[in-house]
Amino acid sequence: MYKHLRTNLPKPTMELRGFPIPRKVQSFPSWQVYYDYIKDYAEHFDLLKHIKFLHNVISVKRINNIWKVKHKHVISEEEFEEEYDFVVVGTGHHSKPNMPNIPGEKLFKGTIIHSHDYRVPDGYKNRRVLVIGSGPSGMDIGLEVCDVSKRLLHSHHSVVNFRTPFPTQYVRKPDVKEFNETGAFFVDGTFEEFDDVIYCTGYEYDYPFLDKSCGLEMAKQSVAPLYKYMVNINQPTMVIMGLVVRACLVVALDAQARYATALIKGNFTLPSHEDMTLDWQQRLNALLSQGKPLSHIHFLGEKEDDYYAELTKESGIERVPPVMFKIRTCDTEAKLENLYTYRNYTYRVLDNETFVRTVEE
Repeated sequence: MYKHLRTNLPKPTMELRGFPIPRKVQSFPSWQVYYDYIKDYAEHFDLLKHIKFLHNVISVKRINNIWKVKHKHVISEEEFEEEYDFVVVGTGHHSKPNMPNIPGEKLFKGTIIHSHDYRVPDGYKNRRVLVIGSGPSGMDIGLEVCDVSKRLLHSHHSVVNFRTPFPTQYVRKPDVKEFNETGAFFVDGTFEEFDDVIYCTGYEYDYPFLDKSCGLEMAKQSVAPLYKYMVNINQPTMVIMGLVVRACLVVALDAQARYATALIKGNFTLPSHEDMTLDWQQRLNALLSQGKPLSHIHFLGEKEDDYYAELTKESGIERVPPVMFKIRTCDTEAKLENLYTYRNYTYRVLDNETFVRTVEE
């Protein structure tokens, strides 16, 4: 977490069901404040006694219709093996940096880091900095570093129309073709010199503890095949949480957790393997027919509210209110309008369908 990080979604979309974020908290909380909220949630629901701290899971295998899970104590290195009927993988996908491996990278004599290791902008004061990537971290870190740098080169291929009035030291560049000792050539034939590079190129899906017996095909940017973006079709007593992209992630995680709980309790029955495979294949075919890569298989985007309705219809869980998707849509437009000011808005939910937005005092 970098020092000045704040959430990039407003408070109502960051709440876990049954535990409101305190009203005094600003609309887009700092990471410290939100971390305290998560810890308070765990304490309030007495969850800590169920967590085995200082243990790394090293192996998950499916043997004789049971899950065998090995884990190791990180200090004593003692190993344990236990058996389970269900496995819920909740490690997320924001821990292993996706490094682009651009030609000539090793020739460059300046510094190169991934956003995973970025903390403060101070070290970039009066320096020439290249930021690669235009996701949330790329835009956020890019603007923060731009405030102190001599020149900020921002390399990306996004077609999003950001209307932010960028400062004069901010320079948009296309993709990097190759590095040399002092800078980089870009795909448009231009060359720029700079002192430092920050890769804001996202993360890989990384589950080294999952054995082949789990029946999943895992790549850097995708996990397949999954039903409803989460259920392992080949071994449906395994659920992979939080892989969705372009959604209210906390709201989505909460809905997925309740869906998984209902499944484990036997409150509903999954479709047959054939029907789940057909559902997956249709989603994949629709994606490929649009010329999109397999990594987009985890995108919700405009389908987010429909997804919540589907989870409720199948499992009987309480539906995520449509107002959450509406808030995210409004917030997305505010980001396009001005990345410097979108966090100035406060969103207040009136009912399941409507909200009001005001400027935070």
